[in-house]
Formats: sequence, structure tokens, C-alpha cells
Amino acid sequence: MESNFKDTLAQRDIFPFIGVYDAFSATIAARHFDGVFLSGLSFAASHYGLPDIGFNTWTDMAAFAHRVKAILPDTHILVDIDDGFVDVETACHLISLLESIHVSAVVIEDQKRPRRCGHFDNKRLMKTRDFCEKLESVLSIRKELFVIARTDASEPGEIEKRILAFAGSGADAVLVDGISDLQMIRSLKEKVRLPFAFNQIPGGKSPAYGFESLKNAGVSIAIHSAPCLFAAGEAVDRAMVSLKENGKTPFEDDRGMTLPVCSDILNQNLLKKRQPA
Repeated sequence: MESNFKDTLAQRDIFPFIGVYDAFSATIAARHFDGVFLSGLSFAASHYGLPDIGFNTWTDMAAFAHRVKAILPDTHILVDIDDGFVDVETACHLISLLESIHVSAVVIEDQKRPRRCGHFDNKRLMKTRDFCEKLESVLSIRKELFVIARTDASEPGEIEKRILAFAGSGADAVLVDGISDLQMIRSLKEKVRLPFAFNQIPGGKSPAYGFESLKNAGVSIAIHSAPCLFAAGEAVDRAMVSLKENGKTPFEDDRGMTLPVCSDILNQNLLKKRQPA
């Protein structure tokens, strides 16, 4: 079983969480990284075929986490819980469920519903006081679960006010979503002595920074929200074009994903589920 995430983070310069959209993509990601992110954007696209504007439910994310944890017991799992799914009672209930299956961490945000992807404009925010009250309730009920408090504010003064408030409420780490310059994190790090998370999405507002650049800016947790979703989308499209034009998929001509390879991965997951706890 993996260690408490706070202890793991203390031993790393930077910890990556890779965004996944289902249990299979989580399996692939976990072959390369020891942290996966159950991304709300990726789940909404995969499960509903819809944008990340609030279709995901707390039961969706709890069930998703349970499936992934069952096959990746030694992988750190970070779960996107939006705003805690509106009310405080639901947020706290979800925290209890996620902790019971040994999820490592959650991200909770200050966006109002109807929500938008954090890298889009025209987001609506909760009042800082209301969000902090919810955050404090979540923190009071968790035992070891690591809680990242995210703001979707875009104005520098408002960002600083909210990050300071989140730190004062006891958040384990903070995240400013959709920022375009790492200098903001460098400035905030001088005032907030907490780990900072940074969220990147190809085509989003944040440039594609490497791990070394993020580490040098003071980032401790590097979240990549949608690499698996976008890679799958590109590969599926390429396979369909090939099938339409040539009558076969490109995987039949190389050493990519084939039936034996896929079956081997799935059988390994089956063996993990059969191992005693």
C-alpha cells in the first residue's frame, strides 16, 4: 500500500499527476507514473460525451475512484470534485467515501455552477467566505486525505486574497487555475508557505512547462489534466481514417496496441484484484 501522500510529497521535488478518463487509461498511465488524476474534464468527455460544465455527479466520481483504486492499489489517486457538488453535506459525504477507499488527494474549487473548464473565460466564483466555510468542513472530516484548494479567479489581487484565505482555512496545497505566467506562483510563494499545484491542458491558458521549469518556480504538484483523453482521441481518429482508406487499422502494421498486448494488461489488473489486501 502506498504511503500517506503528504509524506510522499515531502520526499519529492515535484510530483506529477496524470489525467485519465477511465480505468484503462489509468492503467496505462500508471505504468509510467505513480500518480493519476481523475479529471472531471476527461470523465465528462468519456462518460457523457459532453463538455465539463457540471454533468458529472458525486456518485460518478466516487465510483470512478473505486474502480481505479481496485486495480491500482499502490498508485496515488487525485480526484477532481469540482466545488464539492454544491452543498457542504454532499462534499463531506464524498470526502468520507473517498477516504474509505484510500484515495490520496482531492481538488476542490471555488467555481459556482453552472461551471466551466478552468482554462475558459466567464467563470463565476463563490464568495470567498462561503468557499472557505465549505473547505473547513471538508478539512474537519478528513483524516489523512490531502486537500488541494483551487481558485478560478483571474485578477491578481483577487487571486492573492483567495489563496491567502485558503491557506488560513488549513488547505494542504493551493492551485490557481488557468494562469499564463509562472511569475504569479513565484510571487505567491513568498506569502503562502504551502505546496503549489499547477494544472496544464494542451490548448489551455497555461503554457506547456516542463517539470524542471515548474519545480524552479516553486510548483510541488504538476497536474496534467487531459493527456490520455487527447492522445486517445487522436489515435482513434487516426485508426478510423486508416480503416476507412485501407481496410485495416495502423496497429496491425506495428507493435502498438494489439489483442495480446491489451489482454496482458487487463490480465495483470485481474491478478491485482485477486491479491489479498
